[in-house]
Amino acid sequence: MTETFQLSRIATPVGPMLIAVDDQARLRALDWEDYAERMAQLLDRYYGPDAVRLKEGAAGNVVSERLEAYVAGDIRAIDGIVTEAAGTPFQRQVWSALREIPPGQTWSYGRLAAHIGRPTAVRAVGLANGSNPIGVVAPCHRVIGANGALTGYAGGLQRKRWLLTHEGAVFKDSGPRLI
Repeated sequence: MTETFQLSRIATPVGPMLIAVDDQARLRALDWEDYAERMAQLLDRYYGPDAVRLKEGAAGNVVSERLEAYVAGDIRAIDGIVTEAAGTPFQRQVWSALREIPPGQTWSYGRLAAHIGRPTAVRAVGLANGSNPIGVVAPCHRVIGANGALTGYAGGLQRKRWLLTHEGAVFKDSGPRLI
C-alpha cells in the first residue's frame, strides 16, 4: 500500500526547506531542497521502497505555517508540531528526546544518551541523530560535541550554525560564516 504525503517548501535564509505532511497534518519528513535525494532515501528506508509518494502541494498547512513562524523568529513555534516518524523504537526514543532540548540550549551526545537512560549508547545516539527524518522539529542541530564545538549536521554545518545562532545558543565555532 502506498502512502501519499503532501510536499511543500518554505524559504529560509539557508535555503528552501522541504516539508512532507500526511493527511492528518503530521510532519513525516523535513529536509533541505538540496538534500531531496537523502529525504527520499530515508522515506524508502523507513516505509519501504516506493511505499511513499510525495505529492507537490502549496504551503499553507499548519506545519508549514509553524515552520515559517520559527524561521521568522518565533523559535517556540515548532514545539506544537505533531510528528509521525517511522524508525526503530530506539530511534524514535532519541528523536523524542531531541524535542526536550529547549531552544537556545545545546546538549552533547553523552548528555542525550544519559537523558534517555542509556549513558553508554553515545554512538548509537549519534547514529539515530544522524538518521532523523524530521530535523529542525526534532532538533538534532541542538546536539554538539562534548567540548561545546559544532559537530556534523546532515544539512551542512552552515545550516547548523544558522539554526543555533537563530535560537540564541552558545557554542564554540571556528568555521567560516557563510551567511
